[in-house]
Amino acid sequence: ANGRALLLINPHTSFYFRPEVHVASEEGLNAYGAVTWGQFFVYQGFNDRLGWMHTSGGGDVIDEYLETVTERNGRFVYKYGAGERALRAKAITLPYRLPGGGTGKRVVTAYFSHHGPVVREEGGKWVAVRLMQEEVKALQQSYLRTKARDYAQFSRVMELRTNSSNNTVYADADGTIAYWHGNFIPVRDPSFDWSGPVDGSDPRTEWRGLHRVAETITLKNPANGWIQNTNNSPWRAAGPQSPDPARYPRYMNASTENPRGLHALRVLTGQKGFTVDKLIAAAYDPYLPAFETLIPALTSAYDALPAGDSLRAQLAEQVAVLRGWDLRWGAASVPTALATFWGDDLLARSADAARARGVSVYEHMASGTTPRERLEALARASAKLTADFGTWKTPWGEINRFQRLTSDVAPRFDDSKPSLPVPFASATWGSLAAYGQTGPRTTKRIYGNRGNSFVAAVEFGPRVRAKSVLAGGVSGDPASPHFFDQAAMYARGEFKEVLFYREDVEKNAERKYRPGQKGSGGR
Repeated sequence: ANGRALLLINPHTSFYFRPEVHVASEEGLNAYGAVTWGQFFVYQGFNDRLGWMHTSGGGDVIDEYLETVTERNGRFVYKYGAGERALRAKAITLPYRLPGGGTGKRVVTAYFSHHGPVVREEGGKWVAVRLMQEEVKALQQSYLRTKARDYAQFSRVMELRTNSSNNTVYADADGTIAYWHGNFIPVRDPSFDWSGPVDGSDPRTEWRGLHRVAETITLKNPANGWIQNTNNSPWRAAGPQSPDPARYPRYMNASTENPRGLHALRVLTGQKGFTVDKLIAAAYDPYLPAFETLIPALTSAYDALPAGDSLRAQLAEQVAVLRGWDLRWGAASVPTALATFWGDDLLARSADAARARGVSVYEHMASGTTPRERLEALARASAKLTADFGTWKTPWGEINRFQRLTSDVAPRFDDSKPSLPVPFASATWGSLAAYGQTGPRTTKRIYGNRGNSFVAAVEFGPRVRAKSVLAGGVSGDPASPHFFDQAAMYARGEFKEVLFYREDVEKNAERKYRPGQKGSGGR
């Protein structure tokens, strides 16, 4: 509303993997945001002048080469051009723990072509992998961007071109917003299909250096006034002002559209007057766009049932509930629970077929499955809900819960222990506020371990202002008051004010301490 640039930082990752930190020094470092274990830099965050958010995807950064290998005079060689080259062999010792205690070791021989290490075999060929190997430069880039003061400085850091797995969304106090789709993009012969392995014996498949940043897919200050990325393709990142795919080689984008991208367009297009609070509200909009096509595909299947079909009576009430649903999640919503269980069942049975057809799983669910398959999935979902919760009419918040019992890296959950209702749904269905559970489920309820983790909305101006929330709490110690103190806020989608400036931190400090000082440690 005041014309200042805003940035939403919302990495969808496993909980407790991105703690919230503020790193400041008297040498010019002052950055706030999320770090990943072991990193000495703020990975997704902001300083007093600018902020950055990384999404996954970007361009094709890894290539596989099919090497034609033969054994000659006791060693392996591979074809290259009109000649042959020797594979380099390296003995690698792998230590391991014995069941009864102690350690053993195994020596394996690894082979390398000039493209990289051999990792597997395919169709009688050895497959070598080539990828970025610039560890020190990558660390430099990750740290230096936290100290950048404006777009020009941030862009110079991007010229290191070692941000290999991420896209970057940017905003600053000068009102600049920008986007880089990938960063490390090798130059390749566009006549080859780089989406799969290429012929390693053909010199034309060699990388020809790296694309300059100016040659990659980027955006700066689009006329519509906003940029979005949800791990999706860049072709609708700024609505009509988005990059033109015809201008770039296909290997520069390996991402497709997803329901969250469609949802982001919905909450941004035509909107003006954004503030920190309005941005947060948009980020928690409860609409689930994936069901726009899926629910009609289900109801039409039901409507086409013969009058005497047993599914007509069995599913009449469920179909009526879903037909009247506004496609919005909510803790009290019965259709959110029913649609989620139905969608999960149908998706699990559709993924392989969709992949084989080369279409999105959503397209296959809506039109590649038979009407009977869609209805039988609803019958199974209803039976599952009834078996686990007593009725298929169970509200979503009774099923979808937040629980944090221990500091284990892999969280443990228990239906008999306290938990909080969470209204958000899975990103699979287009929820911008994502919440879900990955891995085997040993409980009846769903306990999130992935999705919204650290979330911040930042406004850049003469003074930076931000609000944030973290899944559970910042401490990993169950005895700490900060182990679970943000859980209720998180579950309600409520944010706290970020204390960025030193005077605000000191005014609100619970305890002051110096690392290494006896008896001064805090929790």
